[in-house]
Amino acid sequence: MNLSKSKYCNGIQCKKMLWLDKYKPGEKEETGNETVLENGNFIHEIARYLFGQHINIDFNEDLGEMIKNTMLTIESYRDVIITEASFDYNGNFCSVDILVKKGNKYEIYEVKSSTTLKDVYVKDASYQYYVLTSLGLNVTKVSIVYLNRNYVRHGDLDLNKLFIQIDVTSMAEEMNDQVAQNIKDINKYMENETEPNDDIGEHCFTPYSCPFFRYCSRALPENNVFSLAGMSYSKKVAYYKKGLYRYEDLMNEKLKEDYKRQMEYELHDKEDYIDLEKIRGFMSTLNEPIYFLDFETYQIPIPLYDGLSPYSQIPFQYSLHILENGNLTHKEYLAESGIDPRRELAEALVRDIPTNVCTLAYNMSFEKTVIRKLAAMYPDLSEHLMNIHDNIHDLMIPFQNRWYYTKDMHGSYSIKYVLPALFPNDESLNYHNLDLIHNGSEAMSSFADLASKTKEEQAYIRERLLRYCELDTYAMVKIYKKLKKI
Repeated sequence: MNLSKSKYCNGIQCKKMLWLDKYKPGEKEETGNETVLENGNFIHEIARYLFGQHINIDFNEDLGEMIKNTMLTIESYRDVIITEASFDYNGNFCSVDILVKKGNKYEIYEVKSSTTLKDVYVKDASYQYYVLTSLGLNVTKVSIVYLNRNYVRHGDLDLNKLFIQIDVTSMAEEMNDQVAQNIKDINKYMENETEPNDDIGEHCFTPYSCPFFRYCSRALPENNVFSLAGMSYSKKVAYYKKGLYRYEDLMNEKLKEDYKRQMEYELHDKEDYIDLEKIRGFMSTLNEPIYFLDFETYQIPIPLYDGLSPYSQIPFQYSLHILENGNLTHKEYLAESGIDPRRELAEALVRDIPTNVCTLAYNMSFEKTVIRKLAAMYPDLSEHLMNIHDNIHDLMIPFQNRWYYTKDMHGSYSIKYVLPALFPNDESLNYHNLDLIHNGSEAMSSFADLASKTKEEQAYIRERLLRYCELDTYAMVKIYKKLKKI
């Protein structure tokens, strides 16, 4: 098995993950780990300048070329900083994010897009230490470089404040023999010609979600412990290990009422539960005109504008449906790409929403957070923005409190579950019928990439963004009317 540092880390999480990736790649599903990789690539581009001028080893599908170019660079300079320096020892390949050469001494810097130090990062760096030291290089320092969540940008980007460096040299040295043993174990495991019968467990979710979990758990009944909404993976695994994974078995356990309700409704196909008095009380707090509001935001690891930290939410779009005397109107805002959209969006918001009106959001904490940050950023708009903030109501409450519950919500009160449960046959509310953009993650990535597209592509993507966000608030209107009718 030819290993890379990512394959090594996958292998120590679960060797069967590597086996399936090689022999049954068609069973792999998307897990969201792809976004982590994209962020990592973006961070590496920035972190390369952390120590100043450097020489980058360009990617080549022929890894031998990268290794050869690395050795030529090392031999040509006494002191040099190399990014993506590439090495191979007995089929164990790695590209070091930043390699600092000082005479005959080498320093490894492993760059991560996270704002926290994780154990798997140390294992990643230890694998690189093993490869380089096995080749005879004198590695005197191994460090993890990750983002400082407390950094706030003011003016030019300060890389020394943006990144935190943690020395893990002693840990890498202590783990060297273990890395060698792990590689042997992985290679022996990969010699299996028939599929290994490894059981599922916490390793399926930690440190990363496994893309083969659905495949490995295919023998479980449809209603099983891993389908319970809101329960931690560690608790789910603990019940599974006890043999308590069917809903029928779990009903006798001491579980939260929410879990029991989900199981009971799905097992017995129970009728919808509706607490009319509680819903009436909630609806009495809402007065027309009602402004149904939904924001779209995007996050990137590097703060692009003043006042932002790594992974700050940047609002770039909103949809607003207005219901008054039975009449429904719609307003919307979508920022141009490549600019700081916050001021313009805030100005549009105070134009579109008057003071002292009822604004309705689904999971209002998100909308409130966006508005609070805008109010703090722009004092001249603060009073109006905070008036909007203080008059927001949350359409999620009846579902969060289980005043309205159906088996088709599967224990969740997310609008993505509530909506199809309330309107199972309404194709106008089906996000799958939209073109290109079907969820918030796709909206986020589409807008973030907009500046790199042609004018024609941008126009198409912008229209798709508008229609997606419009459906979010239209869906809220439909839910509100359903509750009102009840």
